[in-house]
Amino acid sequence: MQRMVILGATGSIGSSTLSVIESNPDAYSVYALVANTSVDKMLELCETHRPQIAHMVDGQAAKSLKQRLPTSLNVEITTGEDQLVDIVSASGVDSVMAAIVGAAGLVPTLAAVKAGKRVLLANKESLVMSGRLFIDEIRRSGARVLPVDSEHNAIYQALPESLQNNIGYCELEKAGVSHILLTGSGGPFLTSELASLASMTPAQACKHPNWSMGRKISVDSATMMNKGLEYIEARWLFNAADEQLKVVIHPQSVIHSMVQYLDGSVIAQLGNPDMRTPIAHCMAYPQRIQSGVEPLDFFKVGQLSFLEPDFNRFPCLALAMEACKQGQEATTVVNAANEISVQAFLENKIKFTDIAKVNEACLSQVAPQSLNSIEDIIRLDLQSRTYAAEWVNKI
Repeated sequence: MQRMVILGATGSIGSSTLSVIESNPDAYSVYALVANTSVDKMLELCETHRPQIAHMVDGQAAKSLKQRLPTSLNVEITTGEDQLVDIVSASGVDSVMAAIVGAAGLVPTLAAVKAGKRVLLANKESLVMSGRLFIDEIRRSGARVLPVDSEHNAIYQALPESLQNNIGYCELEKAGVSHILLTGSGGPFLTSELASLASMTPAQACKHPNWSMGRKISVDSATMMNKGLEYIEARWLFNAADEQLKVVIHPQSVIHSMVQYLDGSVIAQLGNPDMRTPIAHCMAYPQRIQSGVEPLDFFKVGQLSFLEPDFNRFPCLALAMEACKQGQEATTVVNAANEISVQAFLENKIKFTDIAKVNEACLSQVAPQSLNSIEDIIRLDLQSRTYAAEWVNKI
């Protein structure tokens, strides 16, 4: 029985993880559920899954949950960063699903790595913000990190076992790998007129053609910043050089990513667009378990198509790729700016096309500095958010 902590339990990845657990009740149990402010959802999850601990990042939400949760459930309610670190580091915990969206997920995810846990990584920012520190900590602690993002999970499955067992330190060329091909759907605006993008609403941006995701990541998919962050993440996970990474637009979202080898072979991982598949793979690796996902029906899939990314349509993708070349300071800045600009767009404060403008303005202000600790990274993150907020106000 594998005991799990789910960071971001009330989000889409958290819900999918709990669904996989329900499909395999003899193999997995919930030790702790972690959320930010969603008291109603957490109350429902506690009643269904009976965790030992329910942790609310927001203190007021923790008080509300404590008042409403029946004492008969015998669930401990906690809040605070120190308590969260204790939860993911607890000796009784086997696996941690790291699915808190954004920079807020960095500290608990890194704490799980430091504790040597099996970490199912769905938080891009852990690598986007702290790539070198994060990867070095994996080696020091002996933690097993498995990528949950459908793209990185696909790449992981398409690599030889020797590279799977050496996350962060892969020697791609020695293993015969020529390119990692990151696929992306292109989002809801792939074929929209460029002139119409400025008038797109949050509701339109969140209407992804294939995937069911949270609002922030849905907007990131529409700008393809999501693919840019995945590009940065792939650089760290697979120790890839810029020339070894390519982005391919694949509107059907059937091929989740590919690995191209020196002999001309291309190995791809395919499946229905359902996050339970990569989640189940990470939970059970190296075994396979039921995920609850219907098998891919090739007769219904029809055609598969591929396009080169248009950087005029997706300037955020180009910005993220450029930040990756510049280094960790730049990727930390662009990630922070993007979180502020996307939230501003969702609140109807700026236009869809202004997201890239805010991100670019912040990236252009990056000053060389040393990021030798999590504290350094968090300080730069906060500075970048302040700068991005100022740009939002100007707009």
